[in-house]
Amino acid sequence: MEAALGAASGLVSGVVKQLSDELVEAYVASAQLGLNSDNIKRDLMYTQGLLHEARQRGAADNPGLQGLLQQLAAKADKAEDALDELHYFIIQDQLDGTQYAVPDLGDGLHGHACHGRHALRHTVGNCLACFSCSCTMQDDDDDDAGAATGTNKHYSGVNDGPADKLPFDRVAMSKKIKSAIEEIHSLCEPVSELLKIIPRHSSSTAIVNLKRPLIGSTVAQDTLYGRRAIFEKTVDDITNAINSSETLFVLPIVGPGGIGKTTLAQHLYNDKRVQEHFPVRVWVCVSTDFDVLKLSQQILSLIEGSNIANPTTSLDQLQVSIAQRLKSKRFLVVFDDIWECNSQGWENLLAPFMKGEAKGNMVLATTRFPSKADIVKTTDPIALKGLEPDEFFTFFEAFIFEGKKPEYYQDDLTGLGRDIAKRLKGSPLAAKTIGRILKKELSQEHWIGVLENNEWQKQKNVDDIMPSLRISYDYLPFHLKKCFPYFALFPEDYRFRNLEITNFWIAIGIIDKYENYMEELVDNGFLVKENDRWLNQYYVMHDLLHELARSVSSQECLNIYSGESFRADDIPKSIRHLSITMEDRYEENFRGEMVKLRTKVDIVNLRALMIFRQYGDTIDEILKDILKEINGLRVLFVVVKSTESLPRNLSKVIHLRYLKISTNGVRTEVILPSTLSRFYHLELLDLRGWYGSDKLPKDMSRLVNLRHLFAGNELHSKVPEVGKMKCLQELKKFCVKKESVGFELSELGELADLGGELGIYNLEKVATKEESMKAKLVSKGDLKELKLVWGLRRHLKESGVLDGTTEPSDVLDGLEPHPNVRSLVIKNHRGLTDGVSWVTPPPFGQLLHLMSLTLIRIYGLVQIRPGVGAVTDKSFMQLKQIVLDTLPELTEWVGVPNALPFSRLEKIFCRECPKLSTLPFLLECSTGSYNHLLELEIKSCPKLFLPHMPHTSTLTRVYVSGSPGRMEYARHGLSLTSYRCALAWHNMASKLENITFVGRSTIPGAELPKLTSLRKLGIHEPNILIYEEPSILSMKLLSNLTSLTSLELVDCTNITMDGFNPLITAVNLKELVVYNTTENGPRSVAADLLSELAIATTRRRGKLLLPPAVDSFQLKVLCVDTISAALAAPICSLFASTLHTLQFKFDERMESLTEEEENALQLLTSLQKLEFYECPGLPSLPQRLHSVSSLRTLQVFYCPEIRSLPEEGINTSLREITIMECSPELKEQAKKLKRTNQDLQ
Repeated sequence: MEAALGAASGLVSGVVKQLSDELVEAYVASAQLGLNSDNIKRDLMYTQGLLHEARQRGAADNPGLQGLLQQLAAKADKAEDALDELHYFIIQDQLDGTQYAVPDLGDGLHGHACHGRHALRHTVGNCLACFSCSCTMQDDDDDDAGAATGTNKHYSGVNDGPADKLPFDRVAMSKKIKSAIEEIHSLCEPVSELLKIIPRHSSSTAIVNLKRPLIGSTVAQDTLYGRRAIFEKTVDDITNAINSSETLFVLPIVGPGGIGKTTLAQHLYNDKRVQEHFPVRVWVCVSTDFDVLKLSQQILSLIEGSNIANPTTSLDQLQVSIAQRLKSKRFLVVFDDIWECNSQGWENLLAPFMKGEAKGNMVLATTRFPSKADIVKTTDPIALKGLEPDEFFTFFEAFIFEGKKPEYYQDDLTGLGRDIAKRLKGSPLAAKTIGRILKKELSQEHWIGVLENNEWQKQKNVDDIMPSLRISYDYLPFHLKKCFPYFALFPEDYRFRNLEITNFWIAIGIIDKYENYMEELVDNGFLVKENDRWLNQYYVMHDLLHELARSVSSQECLNIYSGESFRADDIPKSIRHLSITMEDRYEENFRGEMVKLRTKVDIVNLRALMIFRQYGDTIDEILKDILKEINGLRVLFVVVKSTESLPRNLSKVIHLRYLKISTNGVRTEVILPSTLSRFYHLELLDLRGWYGSDKLPKDMSRLVNLRHLFAGNELHSKVPEVGKMKCLQELKKFCVKKESVGFELSELGELADLGGELGIYNLEKVATKEESMKAKLVSKGDLKELKLVWGLRRHLKESGVLDGTTEPSDVLDGLEPHPNVRSLVIKNHRGLTDGVSWVTPPPFGQLLHLMSLTLIRIYGLVQIRPGVGAVTDKSFMQLKQIVLDTLPELTEWVGVPNALPFSRLEKIFCRECPKLSTLPFLLECSTGSYNHLLELEIKSCPKLFLPHMPHTSTLTRVYVSGSPGRMEYARHGLSLTSYRCALAWHNMASKLENITFVGRSTIPGAELPKLTSLRKLGIHEPNILIYEEPSILSMKLLSNLTSLTSLELVDCTNITMDGFNPLITAVNLKELVVYNTTENGPRSVAADLLSELAIATTRRRGKLLLPPAVDSFQLKVLCVDTISAALAAPICSLFASTLHTLQFKFDERMESLTEEEENALQLLTSLQKLEFYECPGLPSLPQRLHSVSSLRTLQVFYCPEIRSLPEEGINTSLREITIMECSPELKEQAKKLKRTNQDLQ
């Protein structure tokens, strides 16, 4: 019921807010109403006080109060609508310079005249309605009331002209406001009287529900399902902590209710290895009562082995006793189920545990709340999520059958069981809840009923899943409790954005202004924060918590899934927020129930209507029919295929605060309706999913309350006269267009609240510093990212803009941003047009909060140094990223002596700077003073001095290309292409797993053998400098690479064996690629390696040699340039059970396969892929391929002499055949084979 209480409270607050508007207040006090505004506000604030008192008393679940609250919410709805409508027309007056909604204060002729005119129109309209159904007023029945002359315009989507205005009826408005306010006032007394007789302690459900059960250390579940890996890792971590110098570690286990936190802690606590490691173990159930004195008494009693809490009331004495008893002993303490604690209290509780002499003591703490885990942790928490599907189903079955499955289960119930398990989202407690229900009756009928009715949501025992989660909800502070239920309106697995959901709450009146409640919900375990691949932050909610939101909001919110059955008759009349999630399939009764929905829900007064995903034409018509009556919407999410898809009376939805229109990813020519510009109350317009026309209504600037426009940059740039939208908080792109009215730079100067990201383009069209100063960027303290872009130089010459009349440096001076700006981009600035170099950079030094600086194509910038552009020793202290791109005149960036201004740099990108010789942050990073640098890219900067790369161990990516060749280093991989500069091997040796050398690169011979973690090594065309011997590469250098699993040698004709053969010695080798691409090369390295292996194998049979790799052969992929050496019986015998891919490349010697080679191929019983690539002399494929039953893929490339498939065909196991650049005959045979085998690709 908290949702209803929150809704009523929010609505009353909304009415008070509306009455605080000066013009609305004047109208309420006008002659027509005769109401005392101060008295009304006083009564409404009294009502707010009553609602607050109801919340404090926990009286929300009182049935009588529930009914009154619903009535109060309905009356407040009505009053807010009336006042909001009045405010709408006041805004319309202000925009149009009219006075239709001007209040009559009783002493002016204008008010009387307006009132008389409106009264006459009202009377005449009513009279005409009695005689004709074609009344010109059309206020209620016409699909586009107030827009009779523009009906076709709205439906076609044409927005060439402004939308028609809605008429203002002064008489009706006056009556509506007076009636609504009086009705609210009439409910104040009943609510007050009821609260007088409800005692404070009577229905305090929160107190009752939060009496948590005490759980001990005894394991109730012998088998730990689905957590074995994390269990073993944790045991290893906590028992090896003794090797640390730390006295105490605190490891939190965090996750939602019922996820298995306590179960995991119990198994850890009782594990034999843990018991042996920790002589003293203590288990304390904390629950909601975090009392340091009581907990200390309990802990001391447990250490002493007493069953009675220690009676000592002196905390100091207790802590001294605990510290003395644990002084020389290693201990484990578990604090289970922590709900409350603060930093000071936790430090106080832990004080005696910090005094121990033993190392590696451990505290485990279980909690639902990430915020509590952050308080107590000394190491990263264990964040438990739902069990994996297979593990979960095993646990689910075990709980239902207790190890005794009936014989008929597999046939009759297993499919149903899996369907039910999917709904439980991996929650162990949910499995126990539903398992108790299922095992009561092992029949299909019973299980189908449980599945269809979502029985787990209805269980009310304290140890069931929903009551367990409900406790977390009851424990939330009221401001979060009233926000949480509205998550139910969004689909499961929805990615919530902070601004999106916060503005939703504002739009429906739950909160008044932006608050960071999402982070609080994360701290309380209701949301999880994640990042997408572009590092944009979003929030997700566990499916069971989503079910909880649906449960607690069931009287206010309704989410309909087209793929699930629902009955319109079961929907409460009180529903005020409706969402419909369209699935690919519709439930059989979905259409019929949707038609009935109109009679069951008060469509007229819905506050939110949200439609997710695309739907068909039939449903489109049903929705349009249902939505004809919508008037009170604050939030509308709609998917359109055409303008006709929009609700027919969209023009009447004047209360709208939040509008989201999308085409669901489908590109279309649909144009946004002209009525869009009539939503004067609109605060958020979301067009991120809009793929229709980018043409906006010409009068869109009438959206004077719009704060957020979620859309692509191009839509941002097309808003004319954007300066009229004074509430706008972000404008991603603004294009200066002097030829178009409403696109002058002065428009930006009117947007005082502008923040976030701003890009200004076409700056070549700005002539003077005075003109650029009109943007008033220096006063925009909320602006975080600024991009200043001129047109490309060659384009400007072609268009005649480069005429010498503008001085871009002066223009840039006028665009000085506020010092708070975090990111600055300057692009295509062309310097002074008279040829004088732009030697003074902009005042970067004044931007002390700057975190990212990007300079692209700036001509004439020669030097950046202290004392120029306000650069000082404090400049760039916050800088994390620098991009220097195409700066043809820049010679140097001079650092500040004896200062570390770039100490926080994380990313450096320097490209196409041909004259640049020094960068201070490159030199200083190499001294060890910088430990944050992660990414470095240097491209085509031939004069730039580079230290040994990677010059700091923190780097995770390095890219250097140009005159020294190319070097690419990314985390575990290194690639060198003709790279001759020195490398800092000590900064990456321990991390490297993959290395590729191409061409003439320098390898210190002493370093390569040290790369013991190396897994993959590739050497291509190596004119490699090793030991300063440019033509020799010794295989012996690889002998220490014991972790090597993949070796690739291409065109390595200068390599020497020196007693090392990876096929014999590299025990972990799984992939070997060795071939030459040159015609008739001097030798085949692959043949040498295979021949030596064949000899070693033969000797092995004679007990003369036992190479370790031969005894434990693991090779899975072999690619060589010699068919004859590979298809030898000794070799194929070794490969038989492991090799799944065999590739022959560039074998120009092979003319045909011998009988021995055909027989050897048959030994490869695991072969799945066989490839022949550029073997020009090979006349045919192996003739006995039909006997290779394991073969799945056959590929033949550039083998012109092969003219047919084997005569006896290919085994039917083949699933893929590829023929490329071979004879026409072979291609035709492959096509025929495909026609006879439909499984073949």
